[in-house]
Amino acid sequence: MLLAAIISLTVLGAIFGLLLGVAARYLKVEGNPLVAEIEQLLPGSQCGQCGFPGCTGAAQALAEGAAPVTLCPPGGRAVVQALAAKLGVEADLSGVEDDVPKMAEVKEELCIGCTRCFKVCPTDAIMGAAQQIHSVFREACTACGKCEEVCPTESIKLQPIPVTLQSWYWHKPKVEAV
Repeated sequence: MLLAAIISLTVLGAIFGLLLGVAARYLKVEGNPLVAEIEQLLPGSQCGQCGFPGCTGAAQALAEGAAPVTLCPPGGRAVVQALAAKLGVEADLSGVEDDVPKMAEVKEELCIGCTRCFKVCPTDAIMGAAQQIHSVFREACTACGKCEEVCPTESIKLQPIPVTLQSWYWHKPKVEAV
């Protein structure tokens, strides 16, 4: 009896798996290839600073022409220029500033443990509990600034990431015109 149940479930699983595989192949929806190319140009931090839920939403809006090429603050001038070149539009770089990479930092002496910061963090980069001091996971922080906005004691500030052996990189030399 137990063997019959195992065999019947295995056969049903194989049949349904085969049906799902065939359906996935024949009912596949082709996306806009321009969206994928634009998404590759964006930083991919999914921070939401552009006003869209992630880089995919921003890429779709750019492909449709519903958003300006200057929408990505973390990307800086380089991303704006690459997006403008890809979409064939002019970019006004006057309002775009290049900023160093940042991350949220909690000043422990000011933190009261109100839990507002980790409730708004889109990447769950803040750890803490009610009435406990919070801390930030460096690897998960996208520097979106949402935690800084809701902190009632101003204990969270966006600080430049300190240069360590893991985060240091050699800047490309500037080519001078001859």
